[in-house]
Amino acid sequence: MARQADRSAATIRRILDTARELFATQGYEAVSIDMIAAAAGLTKGACYHHFASKQDLFEHLIDEVQATIAARLDELAAGSRGPPSPRSIATGAVAYLRLANDPRIRRLLLADGPSVMGWQRWRETDDRHFAGRVRAGVAYLLGPAADAEQTEAATRVIMGAIMEAALASGSAADPEPVVERYGRTIESLLAGLAASN
Repeated sequence: MARQADRSAATIRRILDTARELFATQGYEAVSIDMIAAAAGLTKGACYHHFASKQDLFEHLIDEVQATIAARLDELAAGSRGPPSPRSIATGAVAYLRLANDPRIRRLLLADGPSVMGWQRWRETDDRHFAGRVRAGVAYLLGPAADAEQTEAATRVIMGAIMEAALASGSAADPEPVVERYGRTIESLLAGLAASN
């Protein structure tokens, strides 16, 4: 039984890795389940055994990519000292932007993600991995007097700024100066929130 579970996990991994490569290089619309199965050395039936549809496979992949980025951000945050500050939160945002600007990730997350999944569903996935982190930092900066609505509004503004930065830097010929500029701007926004406390 354990051997079957291991084979199943290995097959899922092979499907996800192959799909990630194909979606990242060719785009969601250009890739079919047949192509994924052939490139993975599997049958189409094996793909459908593990994923209900191409979109289901894509959504699993987006969730996995975002979880990987979130884990990397957690590793970076573990090395920081002290409570959240405008600089530490902005540093996390810049790290996210740099990770999201990997061309293979950018196409998945920022180009195909929202259009394939729909804005609301894509945002829910993004929120599941990142909004809690931003919300915790914003809540700390606003202080205990801030109510939940104020904290949520400020969190949405910062999340929106990070998303806009990801889109702007992702379409730039040289993303690094754009990432740095947005990082400074996000830090200024956060400093303003902290000062309003």
